[in-house]
Amino acid sequence: MAEHRQRPRRRGQGELEAQVLSALREADGPVTAGWVQDRLGGDLAYTTVITILTRLLAKGAVTRERAGRSFSWTPASDQAGLAARKMRKMLDAESDREAVLASFVTGLGPDDERLLRELLGQSRSEGED
Repeated sequence: MAEHRQRPRRRGQGELEAQVLSALREADGPVTAGWVQDRLGGDLAYTTVITILTRLLAKGAVTRERAGRSFSWTPASDQAGLAARKMRKMLDAESDREAVLASFVTGLGPDDERLLRELLGQSRSEGED
C-alpha cells in the first residue's frame, strides 16, 4: 500500500495577508520579504510573500522603501487604522452615505453608541480650539 502524504492546508488570501501584517508589526522597523518569510516559518515561497506584500501595498496597508536591490516593508498603520481605512473604503463605495451611516449607528450596542457620541463630541470641541 502506498503512503499518502498529506498536503499542507491551503491558507486563504486574507489569512496570509493577516499573517504577513502580524509579522511586520512584530518587527522593530522596516524588514525584507526574506525576513517575513523566515518569520512565518519558511513554508511559504518567497514569491508568495512578495505577492502578498504587493497586494497589501496596493491596499495601502504597508509601505516600502528601496533597500539595495530589494525593498524594506513596514505596516502603514496599526490594526485600528487598518479597520478604519476599510470602513471608509466601504462607505465611499456607497451612493447613499447617510443611509449607510444611519444603518451603522442604529446597529451599534449602547456602549459603542455612547463611545461614538463621546468621540464625536471630542472632535467637535477640538475643531473649536
